[in-house]
Amino acid sequence: MLREQTYEHILYEGDASVALVTMNRPKKRNALSLDHMQELIACLKAIGEAGESPVVILRGNGPAFCAGHDLSEMVGRDPAFYRHLFDVCCELMQTIQAIPQPVIAQVHGVATAAGCQLAATCDLVVASEDARFACPGVKIGLFCSTPMVALSRAVGQKKAMQMLLTGEFISAEEALAESLVNEVVPAGELEAETRALAEKIAEASPLVVGVGKQAFYRQLEMPTHQAYAYTKEVMSFNATFADAQEGMCAFLEKRRPEWKER
Repeated sequence: MLREQTYEHILYEGDASVALVTMNRPKKRNALSLDHMQELIACLKAIGEAGESPVVILRGNGPAFCAGHDLSEMVGRDPAFYRHLFDVCCELMQTIQAIPQPVIAQVHGVATAAGCQLAATCDLVVASEDARFACPGVKIGLFCSTPMVALSRAVGQKKAMQMLLTGEFISAEEALAESLVNEVVPAGELEAETRALAEKIAEASPLVVGVGKQAFYRQLEMPTHQAYAYTKEVMSFNATFADAQEGMCAFLEKRRPEWKER
């Protein structure tokens, strides 16, 4: 069972509504070591396959959400190590968007470099008022090229370039204005507000949400005519689901739907 799995760098707990994945390297500000990222990948894939919880919340213990890559393991390595490290990082980001469950980043403190990438990659982001975001790699001679992928798909081109070229922090409120986060809440309400958002999403059919999430990311990079051709097929297929029929009948009959996940 997924809930019986133990990890070194993360904590997992789940119920019928939400899977909580907590990065647990507080002394390192949840920096993404190779082992840490591999555990996150394994846990997220297991959540996706098990289907026990319809929504995932990703959060961090300690003073920060995630301070990026663990630089202490990156000094003096050969090219093969760096290539493997960034392969694993890219796999983590792709896993977040590949699993059927929506993943909500619950961000407090700082989310920097690969930590900013991690937040930007998640389907939704709820941030505390004290949260700050940055891609400061340029300041240490290592441009945030892989974080740039997620960042530039979440915010406008000019803001993304400014963050990448200056490495300066932006506040939670600025991140909200730039569409990097969905909600900004008081620090004391962060956990409750993130949970409330997750439970609101969990009210929908998990099957339908998973189909919709997959379609969302697939159509993003398509030309408009191709996106419509693809999504009309997805929607036609979706309409045949028992959950779609149940949902439409429940709406017409003014009652709550009872999802069958088929």
